[in-house]
Amino acid sequence: MKSAVLVFPGSNRERDAARALERVSGVKPAMVWHADTALPAGTDLVVLPGGFSYGDYLRCGAIAARAPIMDAVRAHAARGGLVLGICNGFQILCESGLLPGVLVRNARLRFICREALLKVERNDTPFTRRYARGAIVRYPVAHGEGNYTADAATLKRLEDEGRVLFRYVMPDGRRDDAQVLNGAANSIAGIVSEKLNVLGLMPHPENHVDPLVGPTDGRALFESLVGALEKA
Repeated sequence: MKSAVLVFPGSNRERDAARALERVSGVKPAMVWHADTALPAGTDLVVLPGGFSYGDYLRCGAIAARAPIMDAVRAHAARGGLVLGICNGFQILCESGLLPGVLVRNARLRFICREALLKVERNDTPFTRRYARGAIVRYPVAHGEGNYTADAATLKRLEDEGRVLFRYVMPDGRRDDAQVLNGAANSIAGIVSEKLNVLGLMPHPENHVDPLVGPTDGRALFESLVGALEKA
């Protein structure tokens, strides 16, 4: 798997993402600067990492969505290439039009840094094939603007098309929109594009891949990507 991790001014999880990719795939990813205009030849997967790109000025991800490298990312996605946006990366994907909706301030207006329980809604995508459908996994979250918001028509389309891939749940596995940690509509933690090749999610799977530092629930996401590309 040939992957590329984008680096924006203010990114702070790019090394975490790169380490997770290398640990699972055995191949070190390329680190691509925001001012570049092309991805490395043969790139299979582009990762937009967490952080505070451009200091979160204007809106989270709004400036990064207009960085020179993003034209190449949009072209890569249009060709069917895989794209993964984590936390700030999810915000950038929404601001760039690669995913619908927007991430706004958490409902209680507080930064949240903790572990969250997520339900894997489907396992027939390149990102989730190594999970069981309906599995409950634990990923860390660290965000102030993780409240996924979209109009009623967009939410209905996402639900009808099965494009909600990860959803926040309670400890008993039950969905409770009134108690969701950040106020996200329909308890949405992660969504995919129509072609299932672009995933944005707020929690951080890259921080749960190494048993030396805690749970490994995020490892299967990266293993899924490796497996999908090997099959292709």
